[in-house]
Amino acid sequence: MEAKRVMDSSTVMTEMIMPNDTNPLGNLMGGNLMRWMDIAGGICASRHCNSYTVTVSVDNVSFDKPIHIGDVITLQANVTRAFRTSIEVFVEVFAADMCNKNARKCNDAYLTFVAVDEKTHKPITVPPVLALTGEEQKRYDSALRRRELRLLLGGRIRIEEAKSLKELF
Repeated sequence: MEAKRVMDSSTVMTEMIMPNDTNPLGNLMGGNLMRWMDIAGGICASRHCNSYTVTVSVDNVSFDKPIHIGDVITLQANVTRAFRTSIEVFVEVFAADMCNKNARKCNDAYLTFVAVDEKTHKPITVPPVLALTGEEQKRYDSALRRRELRLLLGGRIRIEEAKSLKELF
């Protein structure tokens, strides 16, 4: 299977924060942001795999800066690495007011998806990722540690099997 460039599946999504998206303080509710991150990440993963994908995990979503009613957010999703049937996607969230003032990065997270066959819904093999830039290579290289940590915390592997994590402990 031929490797695919990160830029070939890069996905940008924009939303305006409306009153029904916010909590009583006028800030975007975290669940709404997570939903949009899942959508942007899923589109990115599906573009890379040329198939349907399903969400398997979301790593450490933290809400670093508030997003206010009337703000416009931009979600940027990029594939970081593909494994046999799973693919990791990095999603960053940026916010600014309508006039593009007060621009800021608000949060980011790594999401993992599994590619599935359209008819059987069984996992299918995904194309490898071709990391071309320094930042893409850095995320690609560190993806194995993140994957092993997810599998370890989820009870799917033992510490002895986490080869890339051993050097950290």
